[in-house]
Amino acid sequence: MDRIKLSTDSTSDIPPKFRKELDIAVLPLTILTEDKEYRDGVDITPSEFYKILETAPTLPTSAQVTATAYLELYEETWKQGFTHQVHVTLNSKGSGTYQAAVLSRDMFYEEHPEAKDAFEIHLIDSKTYSMSYGTAVVEGAQLAQKGASVEEVIAHINDYLKHARPMFVPLDLKCVKKSGRISPAAAFVGDALGLKPLITFEDGEAKILSKARGEDKAIAMLLDRCLKERRPGTNYTLVRGNNMKAYAKLKKACQKALDIPPLAEYEVGCIIGINTGPNMIGILYRT
Repeated sequence: MDRIKLSTDSTSDIPPKFRKELDIAVLPLTILTEDKEYRDGVDITPSEFYKILETAPTLPTSAQVTATAYLELYEETWKQGFTHQVHVTLNSKGSGTYQAAVLSRDMFYEEHPEAKDAFEIHLIDSKTYSMSYGTAVVEGAQLAQKGASVEEVIAHINDYLKHARPMFVPLDLKCVKKSGRISPAAAFVGDALGLKPLITFEDGEAKILSKARGEDKAIAMLLDRCLKERRPGTNYTLVRGNNMKAYAKLKKACQKALDIPPLAEYEVGCIIGINTGPNMIGILYRT
């Protein structure tokens, strides 16, 4: 019988409840500010990071998971007697984390040739962000706990990722402008008109699907997309920053319109927060 260990990185934004219940290992990226470094989700919480975002003169950046961290993960999993490690990374077009995972796997087998026939490391590039791949990891871990084979777990994760649909709406454009997702000129016009962009990721690339004028219309736009695209009965998650008033409106609208409650509600993590800013809301689902 396969003994499968699921793992990922901190940009997956998997809530602590699922990490603990499903024994999911999460490797932190590093947040770099002007004068300090933080391990995402270890040294700093999203709420603490929002305060930095709102006052920082320059936008913080992030650094990928290190090769050392990957080697330690693989070695620990192997020593615990697992036969398979299934690791899902954030979008390789936005970070070198996937490439680091691949190089570290090669290094691991060079250092431990005796592990080649007994311990397989499977690496998956999610090509997306946040709980759009975090949910795939959670569902994969649930299958593994029920005794699914590694082939079944990987097939489920890949199928989920193929249909994953993240939808984020920044409710102001300060961080979106700084991150380059929107040009300064477009951000100036957008702020002046009260326009809120609906941002998703397709094949690893950020894409603005539409815009709405005002917060209420932005919430309606977000929910309308979800209702049209989401596969009925499948898990979805609700994501927020620090705008609790807007989030309450979104949550209430989803309770009325959708067929099941969300799998999770969570604060947007530090890495995504750099690009959307803390004043945001979103729905993540599968088509």
